[in-house]
Amino acid sequence: MSSLDHESPVADTAQAAVSECLGHDGTGQPTAVHRWRAFTLLAAAYFMTTVDLTIVNVALPTIGRKLHFAESDLQWVVTAYGLTFGGFLLLGGRAADLLGRRRLFMIAMAIFTGASLACALAASDAFLIVMRGIQGCAAAFVLPAALSIVMNTFSEGPDRNKALGVWGALGAAGGTFGLITGGLLTSYAGWPFIFLLNVPIGAAVLLLTRRVVPESRLDSTRRRYDPYGAVTITGALVVLVYAISQAPQAGWESTRTVSMLAGAVVLLTAFLVVEARVEAPLLPLRLFRIKTVAGSNAAGFLLGASFYAFIFVGTLYLQQVLGYSALKTGLAWLTASVTSMALAGFSQRLVTRTSPAIVMVLGMTLIGTGILWATRVPADGHFWQNLAGPFFLAGAGTAFAFIPISIGALAGIGRRDAGVAAGLLNTSQQLGGAIGVAVASTVAATNLHSLAASGHPPAAALTGGFQYALWVCGLTGLLAVPVSFALIRRRNMDIQA
Repeated sequence: MSSLDHESPVADTAQAAVSECLGHDGTGQPTAVHRWRAFTLLAAAYFMTTVDLTIVNVALPTIGRKLHFAESDLQWVVTAYGLTFGGFLLLGGRAADLLGRRRLFMIAMAIFTGASLACALAASDAFLIVMRGIQGCAAAFVLPAALSIVMNTFSEGPDRNKALGVWGALGAAGGTFGLITGGLLTSYAGWPFIFLLNVPIGAAVLLLTRRVVPESRLDSTRRRYDPYGAVTITGALVVLVYAISQAPQAGWESTRTVSMLAGAVVLLTAFLVVEARVEAPLLPLRLFRIKTVAGSNAAGFLLGASFYAFIFVGTLYLQQVLGYSALKTGLAWLTASVTSMALAGFSQRLVTRTSPAIVMVLGMTLIGTGILWATRVPADGHFWQNLAGPFFLAGAGTAFAFIPISIGALAGIGRRDAGVAAGLLNTSQQLGGAIGVAVASTVAATNLHSLAASGHPPAAALTGGFQYALWVCGLTGLLAVPVSFALIRRRNMDIQA
């Protein structure tokens, strides 16, 4: 018998060495080192998609001048990305489960990188808007594929909590980091570089993915698709996000807005009917019977509606009332971003030692309170006197909110539903953000006009409009507290230590 017989110590050592070289522990699971290498790569891709939600905001005036945008069309540089991103997330999540998560991740990342390059080279407003839409659609497939790979790479418990803790911190920091980076690049390099930034990062991710990221998909002898569910939910989300994003300009009571909202409701109802009857649904409705998942997605929706709207209103106040430049606005938001990143590790440990439900409530309380504190901003305000405290407090809240929401929305989810659960979580947050920004914009505009008509100076009228919008944002954040207590039971949220 050979000296490398499976019973010999030498054989065991050789087999272990081979397994380590292959990146798994001999049972088919990746080793710890390879898991974290894969996670780092996936997290970098995720961070890119979240940064791109806000990186163009501070560059819009420059882009408008350079590409000769009509004032009414400029918002589409932001809206086109958010519209396709939010609309295709659920489809992206289920497609990852069925077609192969790594394969779909690489295809979508290649499209995202190519669209980013095309955005940087855009010479017309229409071309830039179309490429931003393609960018958002690709991101909608990148994000759930990446998160579902993370779920399948880390078993439920401390390691997954640690990974999701970092993931949540990146989500919390991505929006504000986008503002900072957008300001720096626009001021010192030019607006095309806010898109060119994605190209080398995307190329590096693509080169390394096959080497360090394991493939996974839904185990099934025959993959079943749900075309009617895909069409109805994607149509419902796209129409809903579009109607909400345009409502501040068109008017909430306008025929266009009302008809589109009604159309979205009809499509959503059709989707629910299809999902209740189809053999292999795009979104298994049984997921909503898991209170942890339902409650965490509800909290995620309110998180997006409050914090993303806070970024929107706060940025307008800094630029339109205080006269901050793009760069100075980005640096102001650094206070929230750094605070969130600094507390991410503590938040993750707190989740593991207590309960995600408790930490979630703490985070949303801090966000809501921080935003309400910001309602006191005056027309002649100063950052360190009037906004630094609210930014620090809300930034701390994001560390304690994003992380437990991410953990709770994925707790108890089987491997076969990893992609769709990831898509659902991000759909909740993005849809909440779209609605929150639209509502805040409407409240600010309505009260601005009212205050201006009553004789208030322009700066005071602007500030008053923003103050009303911040009240709505803050109360929306605090609404997550009773929602979390009502929908989430601690016994469902306990995490293995």
